[in-house]
Amino acid sequence: MNCKQFNSISLEEVLLSLGHYPTKQNEKEAWYLNPFASESQASFKLDKRINAWYLHSEGVGGNNTDFMKKYLNTSVNEILDWAQKQNFSSFHRQRQIIKSEPNYRIDEILDLQNPNLKHYLQGRGLSLKVYDYIKEVRFTIGSKKLYAIGFENLSGGFELRNAFYKGSLLKKDCSLIHLSSNGQGKSNIQDRDVRVIAVFEGFMDALSFIELQKSFAGDILVMNSIALLNKSVEHLKNYHHINLFLDNDTAGIKCKSEIIKSFPEAKDHSGIYSNHKDLNEFLIHRMKNNVSNKTAKQSEKFPQQDKQHVRNQEPEIKNSNGFKRKR
Repeated sequence: MNCKQFNSISLEEVLLSLGHYPTKQNEKEAWYLNPFASESQASFKLDKRINAWYLHSEGVGGNNTDFMKKYLNTSVNEILDWAQKQNFSSFHRQRQIIKSEPNYRIDEILDLQNPNLKHYLQGRGLSLKVYDYIKEVRFTIGSKKLYAIGFENLSGGFELRNAFYKGSLLKKDCSLIHLSSNGQGKSNIQDRDVRVIAVFEGFMDALSFIELQKSFAGDILVMNSIALLNKSVEHLKNYHHINLFLDNDTAGIKCKSEIIKSFPEAKDHSGIYSNHKDLNEFLIHRMKNNVSNKTAKQSEKFPQQDKQHVRNQEPEIKNSNGFKRKR
């Protein structure tokens, strides 16, 4: 990625990736609290028409590169290296418009078979329990043949992971799967009166939840990018009980705050893994330290189904003793 390409990415998406959300906006502009310092009244203006910013409190502004130079206080090369790793959806859309033919193709989608991918999952603390929710995707980028664990989204695209690769293919979107009390699930559920949902930023955290949970009946929403926050919020309007398992970093905390602002009754479960960046990092820590339910000292409470409401076919979140960890 070069400066011209980075500056053509939507600054709104860049700000979202850093955990900054507008206090007010319309089709032409958006206003934010100062991303560089604390303030009580928004003075940072994003002009959506020209994709440029201006900070009224300091009298400075510019393009994406100018913003990140001030935000990260680093070199242009390091900024471009950071941007390349962010997987901005607006950049992918531009590349698709520029290229008449994509430089990749999906060769095969099948149940998980590759021993390297199974070993990778094992290293992330995941077992056979999660295999029903993923695929093995074999694909070609340029002339290079690759394979990865694939997690499908609502638009038929895939989030991809292996030990050396992180990316996505086809259209970027949220993922929605249903988890029943007997552990059976399927994706893209339609026309159901499901009231309970658990929300995750990435699919590795969602799989970690499936690995850890004992009895949860409801839907699982994976955002796949915090840039899809608004679309995620639209999905959440269909649920009465919202459980949040977002990352314990700046972006995740701000994303959580935005969801709770829209849904004040949403429950934050990040305290379960408060000493870790996310739920999968917590799961890996448990695995490496051989933390078991019998020997741990602290109770971790996951949302579980309420048997009375199951009988009434109206599931409700109810905390009960779950997994434990060492302090």
